[in-house]
Amino acid sequence: MSDRRTFLGALGALGALSALPPAQAAAAAGQQQARGWDLSWLDRLTGKHKQVFDIGPINVPVSPLRVVSNYFVGFDQVLGLRAPDVQAVIGIAGSGFPINASDAVWAKYRLGERWEIRDPATGQFAARNVYRERPAGHPEEGHTVRSLQERGAIFWMCNNALTGLVQRFSAEDGLPATAVRAELVAGLLPGVIIVPAHTMFLGLVQERGCTYEKL
Repeated sequence: MSDRRTFLGALGALGALSALPPAQAAAAAGQQQARGWDLSWLDRLTGKHKQVFDIGPINVPVSPLRVVSNYFVGFDQVLGLRAPDVQAVIGIAGSGFPINASDAVWAKYRLGERWEIRDPATGQFAARNVYRERPAGHPEEGHTVRSLQERGAIFWMCNNALTGLVQRFSAEDGLPATAVRAELVAGLLPGVIIVPAHTMFLGLVQERGCTYEKL
């Protein structure tokens, strides 16, 4: 019975949309499709200075998060401005996924090996998130996920890219896709926001006033 009510409700919604002028119908359809996704965080982008950093490949010696840190430091030292006047959004799709992943995901899914990222402490392929935090006083202490979040930075993870990673890990490791997805989602670092599509949200945050930098 519940399935039938859902079906009839969907028909009713479609009928209501068809009765609207085309422009209004398109807007209403967009609102319906947005249900299930929390977009309220976009309303937090109110700073005078705000920038989205589009993270690319990360298997390089210098962390791309250093650039984001420099962004905050520059505004602080030159203009004396910090959050909430200065904001940063770090957009991450498939190639940057390890930045958003917990130590457990790094270890189980061999992210260090797959991305060819070595742990500076051991010289071996990393089995932990080397981008998450550094000890106090370490030269890279300010260039980490934790330090940037403390400055108000927002990290996102592209759902389309996440789906692609689920398929890849499932096929390569012989694991059920549903279980892999559950572990990857649960294994995102605290505060990471899953967005429907990386490319879509690069546009949306720029519409909210963010400047853009490709890393």
